[in-house]
Amino acid sequence: MRLVVVGQGYVGLPLAQEAVKAGLQVTGFEQNVARVADLNNGRSHVDDISDAEVGDMLAGGYRASADPADLSGADAIVICVPTPLTGDGAPDLSAVRGAVETIGANLSKGTLVVLESTTYPGTTEEVVLPVLEASGRRLDDDFFLAFSPERIDPGNPHYGLANTPKVVGGVSERSTDVAVAFYSRFVDTVVRAKGAKEAETAKLLENTYRHINIALVNEMAKFCHDLGIDIWDVIDAASSKPFGFQAFRPGPGVGGHCIPIDPNYLSFEVKRRLGYPFRFVELAESINASMPSYVVDRIGELLAGRETPLDHASVLLLGVTYKADIADQRESPAVDVAEELLRRGASLQFHDPHVDRWFLDSGERTRVEDLDEAVREADVVVLLQAHSDYDPDALAGAARAFFDTRGVTRAPGAVRL
Repeated sequence: MRLVVVGQGYVGLPLAQEAVKAGLQVTGFEQNVARVADLNNGRSHVDDISDAEVGDMLAGGYRASADPADLSGADAIVICVPTPLTGDGAPDLSAVRGAVETIGANLSKGTLVVLESTTYPGTTEEVVLPVLEASGRRLDDDFFLAFSPERIDPGNPHYGLANTPKVVGGVSERSTDVAVAFYSRFVDTVVRAKGAKEAETAKLLENTYRHINIALVNEMAKFCHDLGIDIWDVIDAASSKPFGFQAFRPGPGVGGHCIPIDPNYLSFEVKRRLGYPFRFVELAESINASMPSYVVDRIGELLAGRETPLDHASVLLLGVTYKADIADQRESPAVDVAEELLRRGASLQFHDPHVDRWFLDSGERTRVEDLDEAVREADVVVLLQAHSDYDPDALAGAARAFFDTRGVTRAPGAVRL
């Protein structure tokens, strides 16, 4: 079976890897020619896939390509391109539309086309299908079409693409059958959805659930601090219940491509089609977006107790990626924390074992070379991401003041969010 995966990023490359392992002939279609060259030379740009693993993929027949002609003759084409938000918060489907138009111009009879990029309900039927039908092609005769939400969790050592259940929904029963058979070649469990819209909405429900519950504990963290209650002890105590409770933990905000983005797709579609707001999402967005500023307020409060004004303080930020133990910085709340600190006059440095150069709106920053020295010299050290390379208690013990936004520190004198 010949598969073309359109987009070789954090979603597309792991998909290509699993398909190669299952014996499929895989081409990774990518418009970034520098990335194509890197992949064909065995160099990875994805945290969870090493250079050696790319080498194994190449040995298994994989190759990357920027030539649209390579789409022709594929048995299956899977679209894994970015779906960000526009400046006004609306879904930006330009990459999806561009990919589908390129596919439509090179589509062979009988090819299965699957959209994996997260989007609002109805996109597969309303945006993708008309383009593929434009030249007189007929669904379930000339091509098959389905949606299957990506569930890649970067840095997760336990769940990868193969052992994470795969939801699949076609725009017809026949297309669902073909898509289920395709994914069953390299995914352990395939979950059949009623249709494409149900599959699209399932992904949005998953991440909206997380977005709202993170907002809940972030809001609780604020009032627990004001009431003199330890939110981290509260969560630990509540977690002892063996049913009816799932622990979420507060932090400096939400990051990554999913949590800050996906619920807005659902909110957008509800408002567009039905004319009323998805109030839970809008409230959660407001709360989570307020956390970077709240973190800076707490840093200022900590410094004031030491008679050091924030606008004269040196601040060291530890961990600027959106998630622990990966290099991915997409939508990281550390950026907003840093920019707010700078707006309030603080002097700023950062350290992250996975990031050498950090790009802020205010300019590029270079990681401090000597972490121990930087910790000793800073007026306050702020742990934004609890990478496993860090020893939080040791860092807190060496710092003049230590603010822990992740609740991992037990050192005397350290302050937790």
